[in-house]
Amino acid sequence: MIEHVVLFNLKPGLEEAEIEWILRETRIRLLKIPVVRGLRCGYRIDPEAEWALFLLVEVDSPEKLACYKNDPAHVRFVEEVIRPNTTNRIAFDYQSDPGGDPLLS
Repeated sequence: MIEHVVLFNLKPGLEEAEIEWILRETRIRLLKIPVVRGLRCGYRIDPEAEWALFLLVEVDSPEKLACYKNDPAHVRFVEEVIRPNTTNRIAFDYQSDPGGDPLLS
């Protein structure tokens, strides 16, 4: 299993309703992508934390991660939801079940 983790900073001045819209659109749009096996997203608890939003997408393989990133629904999501509302991001990709060893998952 591949875990694609992305942290975002929001543009200043976004209202709570706008943040809720971002999270709702994240779930609605990205869960429609066939290679997505699981998805989590949320807003920071600590207002002093550097990153405001997180996204975790689960896919089966690095090849399916590439499919996810190039899927037209993902591209539209980034253009219509993420870019207009965030200032920057940082992303990490992890293999959560390397070789099926339970000590490493």
